Amino acid sequence: MRNSIHTVTGMIIALFTVACGGDPSAQGSSSWQEDFGLSERSLVPSGRNEYFVLEPGFQLVLESATEKLTITVLDETREVDGVTTRVVEEREWKNGELIEVSRNFFAMDDQTKDAFYFGEEVDMYKGGKVDSHTGAWLAGKDGAKAGLIMPARPKVGMRYYQEIARGVAMDRAEILKLDDKLDTPAGAFSNCLLTKEGSALNPFELEFKTYAPGIGLLQDEKLLLTEYGFIEKK
Repeated sequence: MRNSIHTVTGMIIALFTVACGGDPSAQGSSSWQEDFGLSERSLVPSGRNEYFVLEPGFQLVLESATEKLTITVLDETREVDGVTTRVVEEREWKNGELIEVSRNFFAMDDQTKDAFYFGEEVDMYKGGKVDSHTGAWLAGKDGAKAGLIMPARPKVGMRYYQEIARGVAMDRAEILKLDDKLDTPAGAFSNCLLTKEGSALNPFELEFKTYAPGIGLLQDEKLLLTEYGFIEKK
């Protein structure tokens, strides 16, 4: 997942703090779901729910004036914490320069269609060379556990951890709306899901994301969807 999170206004920060029960750094707060009963689920490396597509060849392209992000579901799987996951590659450019490549690992409940996130390998670039692996984590290593990346039946007010790697990656999301509308270069969309996302490691930094039915990520702060669909195999 993208490592950039943008700071928002003090009013929103205050609301977020209250919603989290007063202590925004309390990673174990019961108000944020982190137990998803994965051992009792039938997890598969392909599928889709209304706001998340996990099918090989599906690609999203989001752009702003200075940044570009591609998200591509690869025809590749990887075993993570005993689960066969699908590899999803993200590439991010800023001012035309590649700054991040990540290989993300997802699986979906074959029955409920909830989508889960099992970690990522990250290459951060500087001057055309790999400079660090900030944010990398894998479920099953050092106590890390898979998080929920997108529920199949989202409801306003749901709060859940997307990443559960203490001290490394603790991203979490709250669902704000299910009827959002947004115009993008790729088209106009309605019945969209709006989330407020941040990290328990940096509780005062938040970002907002919009997801479109049948497509997935539509907007990530200033990044807007410009292209989507299945790409041809090379």
